[in-house]
Amino acid sequence: MCLPLSIAGLAAQLPLSPPKTSGLSVTPAFEGWYKNPDGSYSISFGYYNRNVQETLEIPIGPDNFITPGDSNQGQPTHFEPRRNWGVFAVRVPKDFGDKKVVWTLRIRGETFAIPGSLHPNWQIDALEGEAGSGNTPPVLKFAENGPEGAGPGGITAGPLQAKVGVPLAVRLWAHDDGKAVNNISRNGRADQPVTLTWFKHQGPGSVKFAPQAPRVGADGLATTNAVFDAPGEYIIRVRANDASGLATAGHAQCCWSNGFVKVIVTR
Repeated sequence: MCLPLSIAGLAAQLPLSPPKTSGLSVTPAFEGWYKNPDGSYSISFGYYNRNVQETLEIPIGPDNFITPGDSNQGQPTHFEPRRNWGVFAVRVPKDFGDKKVVWTLRIRGETFAIPGSLHPNWQIDALEGEAGSGNTPPVLKFAENGPEGAGPGGITAGPLQAKVGVPLAVRLWAHDDGKAVNNISRNGRADQPVTLTWFKHQGPGSVKFAPQAPRVGADGLATTNAVFDAPGEYIIRVRANDASGLATAGHAQCCWSNGFVKVIVTR
């Protein structure tokens, strides 16, 4: 659960207050869990950056950590504005039982901690096919004949090597089952190509993508160029949406997948 907000923090976020462009906090969100083919489980997390425009940076450490285990378990250090669903997933063993994974964020004098568990009420069964349509998330791979992944935990590639200021070409293959939730199908948007959006996920500097939303070709291939402005270790993330789109799919995790690429940047 999130720790109690300060009275000032609550006042700044009253429903009738105009949204603020900057100066607010970010809180972690537990999205649910799903079972992996090997018997392990993935616990999915997202976040809510209350700012309308301001992106936030919270490096791994005492202000951004996961317990138990390694403080860095794939969570973001870069937070885009507003609600971002299922940004990463923590894999736990098949005997995890009723234990909890807790993600803690500290920013601007406030601490927020959210636990994730395998409680039956939080199972993400939509990954097995959204009710009424059988829709499943897009499938991603980073090599033409490489392994595939789908869902919040997605698939990971790298590390790739890059230099500061020099574009790094990142190739991705994506395909979907062509289905969509019923209301989307009725509007004639089934069988649409996968749409992609790239984000910085972790890293010390900024990342520019050109294009940030590359088109997927007939062969499923899409390429973007990433430019890094500082040396260090990065993770960049791609979100793949099916015809439902993010705005209409929201938290319906039948409808999108993540891909993560590790990049080592030198001068």
